Amino acid sequence: MTGPKNYLRESPLWTLPKDKSAWAKQIIDEFNIHPVTAQVLASRDFQDLDQIHDFLYAKLPDLHDPDLFQDMDKAVARVLQALRNKEKILVYGDNDVDGMTGATLLTEFFEYLDATALAYISNRAALNQSLLLDAVDYASKNGCTLLITVDCGISGANEIEEAVRRKIDVIVTDHHEPTAPLPHTIATLNPKLLNSTYPNRDITGVGVAFKLAHAVTNQLIEEGKIGSGKVDLKRYLDLVALGTIADMATLQGENRILVRYGLRQLRKNKRIGLAKLCNISEVKLSEITPLEIASKVAPPLNSLGRIADPNKGVQLLLCRESAAAEALAKELEHHNLERQKIERKDSEDVDHFISEHPEIFKNKALVLHSPKWHPGIIPIITARIAKQYNRPTLIIAIDNGIGKGSLRTISEFPLLPALKDQAPLLLNFGGHDYAAGLMIKTENIEIFKEKFIAAANLALKDQDIRSKLHLDAKISLGDLTFDFMESLSLLEPFGNGNPPPIFHCEVKQIWPPKVVGKSHLKLYVEENGRMLEGIAFGLADRRSELLHKGLTLDLAFTPHINTFLSKSSIQLHIKDFQIVINKKGATPNPRS
Repeated sequence: MTGPKNYLRESPLWTLPKDKSAWAKQIIDEFNIHPVTAQVLASRDFQDLDQIHDFLYAKLPDLHDPDLFQDMDKAVARVLQALRNKEKILVYGDNDVDGMTGATLLTEFFEYLDATALAYISNRAALNQSLLLDAVDYASKNGCTLLITVDCGISGANEIEEAVRRKIDVIVTDHHEPTAPLPHTIATLNPKLLNSTYPNRDITGVGVAFKLAHAVTNQLIEEGKIGSGKVDLKRYLDLVALGTIADMATLQGENRILVRYGLRQLRKNKRIGLAKLCNISEVKLSEITPLEIASKVAPPLNSLGRIADPNKGVQLLLCRESAAAEALAKELEHHNLERQKIERKDSEDVDHFISEHPEIFKNKALVLHSPKWHPGIIPIITARIAKQYNRPTLIIAIDNGIGKGSLRTISEFPLLPALKDQAPLLLNFGGHDYAAGLMIKTENIEIFKEKFIAAANLALKDQDIRSKLHLDAKISLGDLTFDFMESLSLLEPFGNGNPPPIFHCEVKQIWPPKVVGKSHLKLYVEENGRMLEGIAFGLADRRSELLHKGLTLDLAFTPHINTFLSKSSIQLHIKDFQIVINKKGATPNPRS
């Protein structure tokens, strides 16, 4: 790992759980769950028992009514008109997993209703600088009179005007923050519109697409056009789960319901293309987890949008023939390996620049730009750098006088206000408060960089850019039983906004740690006669701290069930450690 040593060696600030024993007891009495699981819920700021009940036990009937979206009635009416008149419908998705899954969902849904629907996703090699205009061209050439966007379009007013001039009606379904005047559409479905009446502001692009399918189904049933059992909307929840997890949406409320049931649908192994992709990615579909989706299944699909043709992703998800699905899955694997090569090269270049310029850490935001970096890869690198250094980060790839930038940030510094303040310097921008993109002329980069960094320096304190480790509960190693792990599974699915709980426990180190796989540490610890192994990922460079005999450590960790040769054991995934006592009287790291 490269970078300024004193910064990288700084341990995260531990935030200990507050004493909420009385509230935890109420949770135990109401739900009859393990005391430590109750403490986790108490630590996560649930306000009442009804809220906890909904979190633990909400079901599909608890999803919000799709008609709560503004313009849903207009969108449904236009879709039904297209169905009646046998119009061609173009479903245009953004070129990431959220867009691919949403485009697949609506295309498959319309085909099931005997409509003629085409799925299309523009790639970065399109001749048009505007990907949405590329989709308008595609719709025009293929005789489509209705264009439905998925996970995009909210900032495409000019392109949609062109569609209207060509007599193509447009329905925008999106979940990004509006950053410009709204486009002239038949309907705009977006939970982030001003005065939105939809309760779930964090629904993803594929989630909005699902809501449109749900509303169309309801209307067809109400009009007696189909029976109530004709369309099983649960069949599309695998796509909703895949897109929601890949887009790192908050797994709370409605998203949590959609993902929980979507994982069940995924595990039924109904979608042959996805099954082939999981097989190549060494994922057991019948036991798939959100972590595996994010780390193993989504990257090959996303690689298409970064360096190849993202339409292949939709083709794979729609594929119903085994040999064709196998070939497509192998093609995705090839592109993902190529993406990894490019990412390694560009990452090394970024890291080298950072290591050679430690002065950049005098500021509370990082802005890097180069013509050497691939524009499709920089979002991955930006996310890593922002997390590694806990700062708002913008990385710009320059090509032919235009910079394409990717931004990630920390909770204390939302991006969109800063981007709106500097909008005159930008060609365009969009996204969310915590993940965004922009385009900028090369000559404006330095002045934008100066203003962006100044805004971060003004808004952020030193403590804001210190990495934090939020602990959910104190625990004894003796509590870590398989029954407890079963109780903990009540909190699943884990993901963004609902991370796996992090516990802490004071233990004795019984053997010196071993380095595993060059950068990880294996620890051997004991408390009150219970001995367990722990893996500290990426902490091998701290091994020297643990070579003294008789060390007492405070470990921060997440417990996992590790299965090897059909034998299961509980292992600790160690996030950090603090030396509590040793022969030299070492002092623990800071806490809050």
